[in-house]
Amino acid sequence: MTLADTVLPLVRNRSALHRWSAANSYGYDVHEAARLLREAAATEPAGEVLAVTQKAIASACKGIMRADDSSGIIGGAIRDLLALHAELARTASPPWRKLVDWLIRFQFANDCDFFEIDPVAYGPALGEQGLAAYRAKLDEIRAGLGPEPTPEEERALWGTSGADHVAWERAAEERHQRFVLGWNDRRLAVSDRDVEAIIATHARDRRVAAWFEDTAEALAEIGQIDLAIDWARQATYFGLGHQSVKAAGYWCALLAEHRPDEELPARLEVFRRWPTSTHAGGLRRASGAEWPDYREEVMATLERSPREAVSFALHGLDDAALAWRLAHELDLDEVGLWGEVVTRYEKVDPLAVLPIHADLARGDLERADARAYKSAARRLARMRKLAAGSAQAEDVDELVAELRETHRRRPRLQQEFTRAGLP
Repeated sequence: MTLADTVLPLVRNRSALHRWSAANSYGYDVHEAARLLREAAATEPAGEVLAVTQKAIASACKGIMRADDSSGIIGGAIRDLLALHAELARTASPPWRKLVDWLIRFQFANDCDFFEIDPVAYGPALGEQGLAAYRAKLDEIRAGLGPEPTPEEERALWGTSGADHVAWERAAEERHQRFVLGWNDRRLAVSDRDVEAIIATHARDRRVAAWFEDTAEALAEIGQIDLAIDWARQATYFGLGHQSVKAAGYWCALLAEHRPDEELPARLEVFRRWPTSTHAGGLRRASGAEWPDYREEVMATLERSPREAVSFALHGLDDAALAWRLAHELDLDEVGLWGEVVTRYEKVDPLAVLPIHADLARGDLERADARAYKSAARRLARMRKLAAGSAQAEDVDELVAELRETHRRRPRLQQEFTRAGLP
């Protein structure tokens, strides 16, 4: 049996994949195909494996277009196949003309437009001639586009999809082509190691914090670390939104790796800008033996938000007793976090957590929901185990009896209680 006979039946699926379970099952088959191809790449001729991988990608792309890939399983498998394709192209060295044609076809003549191709990864396989031909193909596509619409024109066009479907489809296609061309412009600037081109293509009009971080990542990719750090810092101070928060993490990570002496001051700046348990944790790790110098400020700041203070005590400091105390003192009202606190604190004082467990169980039963019934049943069973042999054991059983009586008209609840071994 050939490699194609083993692999391709896994990805050639004509069944209905609109059901979530069917799509997931198909996704696992595609992952298995990718695994078999990667194993074959270690022993079989690279050109043969490349050809089968290319066919597998084509079939999987057709499959995902008919599937409910809410879980992302099929998409993840296709990305694995694409990564393998780039590796095999470098090893097999196919004719650059055929490779250029495939790259262009995949990006511009593929109904499945969910995935990008990275020309940087294909650079060694394409060589100078192939890259030049690839750029020429991109320029040819660019030249065939009409004038780029203004934001106002584009908004007006999207509102006319029913009136002029042909024009709408053409505009949508051009919009996609511009997106792909922009992606290639950015990656080819990295391939060229051209700092000015990287800044121009990644930062664009500098109106979005994420574009500053994109620029930093591209500059770091070519080893321009000082510039990367500067752009990541600009992204951090661009604003207070989530993109700047994300960029702050990247800025600090760059400093930790390349300028460790500057990490701690940066972590402190970030915490003061966004006083969260996550940023407090970063400051805690970076400060090391100097943590006592910052602890008072950090805790005082976090206590303005019960959730952040308790979360940091529990996860950042690994101090269940402190988290327990703060949860009470600050009137924590987040059920999920309370659940984490009692789970950890019951190892310190098993009986002290019983009243909180009882409140959480009652909260579960405020709504008629099967999952809530299971949660309450598990919690009550846990309470009985914690209270076993103590004076509180009878109180827990009385609570179970009270809840059974209060919710006697909920047969599913009674069933879950019985399954959990409750009296």
